[in-house]
Amino acid sequence: MSVSKAARAELGRGAAIWKLFADRPVNAGDAAFRLIAFIFGFAIVGLLLFMLYELTTGAWVSITTFGASFLVESTWDPVAKEFGALPLIYGTVASSLLALIFAVPVSLGAAIYLSEYAPSWLRTPVSFLVELLAAIPSIVYGLWGVFVLVPYVRSSIEAWLQEHLGFLPLFQGPPYGLGLLAAGLILAIMILPIITAVSRDVMRAVPDSQREAMLALGATKWEVISRAVIPYARSGIVGAVILGLGRALGETMAVTMVIGNRSEITGSLFGLAQTMASAIANEFSEATYDLYTSALIELALILLGVTILLNAAARLLVWRVGGNPGEGRRE
Repeated sequence: MSVSKAARAELGRGAAIWKLFADRPVNAGDAAFRLIAFIFGFAIVGLLLFMLYELTTGAWVSITTFGASFLVESTWDPVAKEFGALPLIYGTVASSLLALIFAVPVSLGAAIYLSEYAPSWLRTPVSFLVELLAAIPSIVYGLWGVFVLVPYVRSSIEAWLQEHLGFLPLFQGPPYGLGLLAAGLILAIMILPIITAVSRDVMRAVPDSQREAMLALGATKWEVISRAVIPYARSGIVGAVILGLGRALGETMAVTMVIGNRSEITGSLFGLAQTMASAIANEFSEATYDLYTSALIELALILLGVTILLNAAARLLVWRVGGNPGEGRRE
C-alpha cells in the first residue's frame, strides 16, 4: 500500500509540473528568434543546393553532349569542340597528392612539437605564426612561386634530380621549373597550416590520463606519443589530412601561375600540367560558344562535388575524435 501511495505522489508531482509549463504563455520573442535561426540555418543549405542546381543547369549541354566520356577522354581542344577532362583531373589529383606527400610529414612533426614538446611560452606564438600562413592570399603565394620558387626549383632541385635520378621516368624531361613539382611544393606550403592546426588541436584533446598511464608503465616520451597520443587521435589526424587535400584540390591562382597550364598527362614531375581550377580561371573569359562554357561549368560541378565529399568526410572524422573521445580508444 505504501508503494501505491508513493507512486500516486510521484504522478501528482509530475502532473503539477506539466500543468505549470502548459499554462505558461509562449514568449513571442523566443518564437521569433527560433524561426529566424531556422531560416538562417537552412538558408546555407539552400544556397548550396542552389549552387548545385545552377551548375548542373549550366553544364547540361556538356553533360548531354559528352556523357560519361567527358571524364575519360584526354583531348581538350576548344577549336575542334572536343572536351575531355581526364588531363585536368589528372593534374588536379597529381598536384594535390604531391602536396600531401610534402606537407603531411612536416605538418605532423610540427603538430607533435606544439602539442607535446613546446614550452607554454613558445607554443602560442609559434601556433599563431603557423596559422598566419593560412591568411596569406593565394595570389601572393603565386607571385612568390613565380619569382622565387620556380627559379630555385629549375636551377637546384630539378637539375640535381635529373643529374642523379634522371634514369627514372619521374625525373625525365627538360627542367622548366614550372610544372607538377612546383605546383606540389606551393600547394604543400599552403596546406601546412590547416593540417598542423587541426592535428595539434586533436592531439591536445587526448586526455592526460592516456599519457600518465603510459609514463606510469615506464614508457619514454616517444613511446607515449607513438602508442598513446597518435593512435587515440588517428581519426582526427586523417580528417586534418583530408581537409588539406580539399584545400589543395580547389586552389586556383597560385597553382595557375606555376603549373604550366598544358592539358596533357605526363609521367614526369618536370612535366607541364593543368588542373580543373586553373583551366576554369584561364579559359572562362575565352569561352565564345555555349558548349565551351558548358564544359567549363561541368568542370566546376565535378570540382565542387569532390570538394564537398572530401570536406564532409574530414569533418566527420574530426568530430568523431573531438565529440566522442572514446572512439579513439577503441581503434
